Amino acid sequence: MARLQRDDQVDVDIVDLAFGGMGVARDDGYVLFVPDTVTGDRVRGRVRKARRRYAEADLREVLEPSADRVPAECPYIPRCGGCRLQHVRYEATLEAKRAQVREHLARIGHLHDIEVRPAVPATSTRGYRNKMEYSASVGPDGGLVLGFHRRGRWDEVVDVRACQLATPRGDAVRETVRAWAEEVGAVPYDQRAQAGWLRHVVVREGVRTGQVLVTIVTAPGGDDLVDAAVGPLRAAHPELVGLLHAINDGMAETTQGLPTRLAWGRDRFEEIIAGVRLTLSAPSFFQTNTEMTDVLYGHVADAAGLDGTQTVYDLFCGVGSIGLALGARAARIVGIEIVPEAVEDARANAAANGITNYDARCGDVGRVMTENRGGLPPCDVAIVDPPRAGLDGRAIRRLLELAPPVLVYVSCQPANFAQNAAAIVAGGYRLEYVQPVDMFPQTAHIEAVARFVREPAV
Repeated sequence: MARLQRDDQVDVDIVDLAFGGMGVARDDGYVLFVPDTVTGDRVRGRVRKARRRYAEADLREVLEPSADRVPAECPYIPRCGGCRLQHVRYEATLEAKRAQVREHLARIGHLHDIEVRPAVPATSTRGYRNKMEYSASVGPDGGLVLGFHRRGRWDEVVDVRACQLATPRGDAVRETVRAWAEEVGAVPYDQRAQAGWLRHVVVREGVRTGQVLVTIVTAPGGDDLVDAAVGPLRAAHPELVGLLHAINDGMAETTQGLPTRLAWGRDRFEEIIAGVRLTLSAPSFFQTNTEMTDVLYGHVADAAGLDGTQTVYDLFCGVGSIGLALGARAARIVGIEIVPEAVEDARANAAANGITNYDARCGDVGRVMTENRGGLPPCDVAIVDPPRAGLDGRAIRRLLELAPPVLVYVSCQPANFAQNAAAIVAGGYRLEYVQPVDMFPQTAHIEAVARFVREPAV
């Protein structure tokens, strides 16, 4: 396969799945990425982007299907940008995710022969998400569409009436909000024109408590319209505990960090993880798969190797869920988190559950550890669960200065994890193993738990 040009038509064999879900074809160092393909497919594609060492093509035809290709059940595929792997046999997605972790460690981290264990399968492959963010936009007929962004487009939204990743409750709440919006004549936001009012609907759910918290995100104004949603939402969903109204007057399509008022009820909901009842505020980070969070935290506990005597640092602790779940197995837990609302939740959650050995601190992880160098206890086990970008240089340096005997890293992005892993290993640690856990079935996202052990000083 020589270097390709835009609009070239090619027949290729897919030999791998890349992170992000695209199929990979290779020839003499040149790489072609084709979406909606499966390892073992022979396909025909048309090149839409060509570079010196790689190209991307749109799938035109599956010439010979792989044994791992299955029919996608979702009617919105491939328009919707959410589920990238519904057309792949589930067991094959698990092996692909495991292989991607191994490949990133070798290619980016230059860490070879690392034990990457078989991915832990999800307990449910559909209907598992406890948080859904729906975008509102203007449809072809000028009316409201409510759903998810079209794949590869920032300015188009696919109108979704049933999402296979949402819980039945999450689906039903969206449709109630849709009916309210149409009833009151809410003008959907047009991203291209930067005009309109209704922008997003966020549904957060306590799967084990049944509680639902809804946030409606709009352009400025319209408090009375949002207040009018309280009646229909409460009537249709008695499990609703609160309705929030957030204002986004900027260009960015975001639901975070916005001025927010409470339209009705309370601004928090509850969930139960590993026997701990957690109170969560609307902006707080929390794993989106409740059932698999228990599984994930079980693997974190195994990797930490706690016996009740250790001081554990829970870094990027969010609402404290990991540390609180492990609290009974440790002497002391120190949680550090940059989001103030999450820290408040962590402290309240510790108190509500009678957990007295948890100390939550607010601030940037690297800065808190640097500025409180003399005021923090010695660390026996550090657990890091960073955002998608991974650990920054300062956090890694301070972590290495802490020199905990055991470091447990919870990763949600294999490339950034590989970079961090290389720095941690260079700082005197051995990467014992990586355990992928499939928190996000049908999607290309990968969660993993890694155990690092400090090498003895020579």
